[in-house]
Amino acid sequence: MDVHRKVLAEKSRFFAEKLRDGGITHSVEICDCDDVEIYVETLVLMYSDDLKKKLMGEDVSRILSLLKVSAAILFEAGILSCLDYLEAVPWSEDEEEKIISCLNQLHIQDSVSEDVLQRVSTEPSKFVKADDMFMKMLTGVLQAKDDKARREMKSLISRLLKEVAVDYSNYGPKIDVSRDTLYSLYHRCLSALILCLSEATCMDESRQDRGAIMAEIAREADNMQWIVEILIEKKMGDEFVKLWADQKELATLHSKIPTMYRHEISRVTAQLCIAIGRGHILVPKETRYSLLSTWLEPLYEDFGWMKRASRFVDKKVVEDGLSQTILTLPISQQQSILMNWFDRFLTKGDDCPNIQKAFEIWWRRAFIRQYAPDEDQHMQITVCNYAE
Repeated sequence: MDVHRKVLAEKSRFFAEKLRDGGITHSVEICDCDDVEIYVETLVLMYSDDLKKKLMGEDVSRILSLLKVSAAILFEAGILSCLDYLEAVPWSEDEEEKIISCLNQLHIQDSVSEDVLQRVSTEPSKFVKADDMFMKMLTGVLQAKDDKARREMKSLISRLLKEVAVDYSNYGPKIDVSRDTLYSLYHRCLSALILCLSEATCMDESRQDRGAIMAEIAREADNMQWIVEILIEKKMGDEFVKLWADQKELATLHSKIPTMYRHEISRVTAQLCIAIGRGHILVPKETRYSLLSTWLEPLYEDFGWMKRASRFVDKKVVEDGLSQTILTLPISQQQSILMNWFDRFLTKGDDCPNIQKAFEIWWRRAFIRQYAPDEDQHMQITVCNYAE
């Protein structure tokens, strides 16, 4: 293409170097040009007196291509115009990744490029600590007044907490909510739940605010379930199992509240049994037995209401988690728990968890395998006879 030496030399330090010798005509050969169309368009931009207007309406991908060529030929006005454009327009998430990657590759040291990157990052000293932000968000959700907004934000925050576990190297160090933050919120939820139950056990049947207190119990139990869900997701639930197993006062208060109001509390126990049964929480056998000693009876009592009143409870999943948790205990403890369940199931039927599978496995462990012939030894002897 034919161009004017004066225009290129004035606008580009690359061409100024190439064209510094005198003469009327020059020929400059450009090697390693990946996109001729973009290269030509960049040279055309050098003839424009209003680059901002010229770039208006272009998509972000094309602007990034123009920026790369402008940087390669040291076209300062082109670089600044592209950066100004990127700083002013909205980005999609895919475009955001491309912009960050492009600017990191080009290493453009300019206040405008810093302005562009400030949209996605800033200096640590100017930003609220991540854990403080998590605490603020989680506390806000737990204390929300509007139930619909609370449910929506719980879902949103849960997704965001899952995302922060991924290592986004372009954004800096990996961040995550801390164990201390989650357990601080747990203790806050526990205190609120105990207070609600205490008020409920002392109130008169005729009190007009009885319904409000019961609704508050369900709300605080739901908050507890959410914290437990996050702890399990973050593989931080081991300490919680022991703390929950030690809540004798709460379990006593629980027994004094009508089942229709308290069954949400038993969902916390169900969550823990499911996680233990799947190997997502690893705690000593003493802690597992203590958990069941404190909360198994309340779970039995509430099971009928749990499966009927909550669309989030999968009966089979709860039964399987409970079965697996029981079967991790020493066989004498299995026997004590399962024989108690046997008597209860015959009385309550479908309102009691059906853990027949666990019962069968315990039976075989206790009364079949211990008295069966040693088949492995018999097989070994047989093989030796054949060998001779």
